[in-house]
Amino acid sequence: MARQQFQYDESGGTFYYFILSFLALVLIPTTIYSWPRKKKEDPEKLKQECQCSDCLKKKTILASADPYRALKSVLVKAILVLGWILLIFLTYRVSQFDYEMASFDPFEILKIEPTSSMAEIKKAYRKLSVVLHPDKETGDEKAFMMLTKAYQALTDEVAKANYEKYGNPDGPGAMSFGIALPSWIVEKENSVLVLGLYALVFMIALPSVVGMWWYRSIRYSGDKVLLNTSHMYFHFILKTPHMLLKRALMVLAASLEFDKRHNSQVIERQSDNEEVPALIRQLPNLNEKCKEHPLCRMYSIKTRAILHAHLSRIPLNLETLEKDRQFIVKKCPYLVQEMVSCVHQIVMLAYARRAPRLPSIETIENCMKMSPMIIQALWEFKSPLLQLPHITEDHLYFMNKKRHIKNLQQFAQLSSEESRHLLKSLPDFEYENVMKVLGQMPLVDFSIRCEVIDDENTNVVTAGAIVTVTVTLIRQDMKTLFGNSKVPQKQSIKDDEERVEEQEGDGVGVGAAPIKKQAPWSKMRKGKGGKGGKKPGSNQKRKPNPPKNAAASGNTDMQEQSKLNSEADSDADGSDLDEKDSVSGSEDENDKQTKNISSLTVDDDDEEWEKLQAKLNKREKFEGKSRISHTVHCPFFPEEKQEYWWTYICDRKSRTLLTAPYYVTNLVEREEIQLKFTAPRWPGVYTFTVCLRSDSYLGMDQQQELKLDVQKAPAPPTEHPQWDLSESEPEHNDQQESLSDYPTDTSDEEENSE
Repeated sequence: MARQQFQYDESGGTFYYFILSFLALVLIPTTIYSWPRKKKEDPEKLKQECQCSDCLKKKTILASADPYRALKSVLVKAILVLGWILLIFLTYRVSQFDYEMASFDPFEILKIEPTSSMAEIKKAYRKLSVVLHPDKETGDEKAFMMLTKAYQALTDEVAKANYEKYGNPDGPGAMSFGIALPSWIVEKENSVLVLGLYALVFMIALPSVVGMWWYRSIRYSGDKVLLNTSHMYFHFILKTPHMLLKRALMVLAASLEFDKRHNSQVIERQSDNEEVPALIRQLPNLNEKCKEHPLCRMYSIKTRAILHAHLSRIPLNLETLEKDRQFIVKKCPYLVQEMVSCVHQIVMLAYARRAPRLPSIETIENCMKMSPMIIQALWEFKSPLLQLPHITEDHLYFMNKKRHIKNLQQFAQLSSEESRHLLKSLPDFEYENVMKVLGQMPLVDFSIRCEVIDDENTNVVTAGAIVTVTVTLIRQDMKTLFGNSKVPQKQSIKDDEERVEEQEGDGVGVGAAPIKKQAPWSKMRKGKGGKGGKKPGSNQKRKPNPPKNAAASGNTDMQEQSKLNSEADSDADGSDLDEKDSVSGSEDENDKQTKNISSLTVDDDDEEWEKLQAKLNKREKFEGKSRISHTVHCPFFPEEKQEYWWTYICDRKSRTLLTAPYYVTNLVEREEIQLKFTAPRWPGVYTFTVCLRSDSYLGMDQQQELKLDVQKAPAPPTEHPQWDLSESEPEHNDQQESLSDYPTDTSDEEENSE
């Protein structure tokens, strides 16, 4: 075997192979995904969109938000075209490497036939050598070398043998290795330049870029909110545990994202010295003379004035304050979510005795209220019907006078003739816009189910157990209520208004009360007499019919709600009640149902175990959770907005929060959320509230009562009497004293004593 020889590729040809491969790997997918394309607008989708003047202005704002879009498209196309040109050039350059030796043919080089004699070969060589010799004017050194090799391959015996065997008159080529760098990098003359370039890139530029990125990133939280802003929220929430809505707006306006010193995007103009005071004079109750820092800072007062003008729908100067309004309103949803998160963290710290005072449930709910107010540009006390296009205060007065319409659900349940009569002052085009937007608004069926997953009997809640409340949300469009031939009676509307007033007193919005039926246990009798025995006859006569809104809409999912509510009722009372027995308040029937629990068969236990395992196998995907649901109609919000929801459990009597507000961002059709909390330490009947709040619409909030019959926890097993736990008892007692108790309803205590 011949000895191998190794040569280093000093020409740097390997670098071209590397660049060609790298460019192809980057250029092909980039062209597929980044080539600018014009979006084809669906005509059906355009028909469903609102065409009111405010929505058209919003489209103009969205289009002007990226003025260099056409230029960016041209630049992207130019870069991609240049990349493909470079790729084609490199492909051609690589294909020419060693092409001469790969296609070496001595007869073609000498321009003779393969059957030529030796004399003809020599004659052709002499003729061409005179022309191609380097000393001649027409000489070509490279071509002359190829001519010499071709002549040797046909005349010299050794060269001829090598050509016939290896295809090269010089014999087998030596194995060569190359480095994927250009040749000038390995040249000695350029060593100083190369070292300087390496030092500039890896010792100066790269550390500087990483340092700048790190310095900027540590100033923000995970939701891209300044940490100093979060600290300010903590300060004011601890300072004002019972924060009113206007106070929350003041704190929101003081966010450091609106301060020029902390955010370079903020624009300060000379005209603000005249326009802002003039705007403040138009706004009542702005409290611009507040002396607290940073609420008294000029940027905070300006932001507060712009937010008040936004909520009052006051037009602003298009060239100055209107641009500031768009900038401020865009950031508000993220800041509101951060404020809600801060309130929840303080509540958890207060439970752990690490915070001095516990914020009330009204504080976190007032923070949540700001989101739909800002997105819809409406104050909380305004009618939810103003979220519809073309609706004015005059229309509201006429609608309230004729039909006592107070919310969107009542208006959607009207027949087409009545709704058109109430809006007879609107032309047909505007009326179609109103009904189009109303039909696309959400109609959420809100149901709950309570159980104790970790215990053997999931329907019995014991003291200190982990209670799991499964919240089921079924989202439909409001147009499912359209087309009802039967007009809602005046009495039903009055009942709806009474329920609306009750919810307003509890601190929850008025949206879903007219069409969402309360849970069965919220209407059961608390006892045969006393405070809890109001209207016992109506509860005894009630039949397990599906809700009226389900019958009106013809939706089978709504009809299953009564069954879900009855199951939740059985969970709360610790018994396996069927649908008919769940609405009965007699004690004999409750005793029968208690006996049925103890007489379950093994097959039923297996079915329950399978259901339990199915629930345990479902895990929430916190990472990568979709944030696409349904587009919100919000013409005064300068960006596209998806509708999100908060759901949580609270105790209205003690005004405390029991679970963290879960932010539902992917409610497209149906979603299930599990909320967990620890049951009270003392046995008794407790009433909690499960709430659902919209972050995009006013009047869509719902709540349901959750009544828990907490039983005494079973005594711990005494299988090991030799264990001495006396030393740990004082510590255990101290821990019990540190825990906060849940208040018990006095009427429930009277019922238990009876």
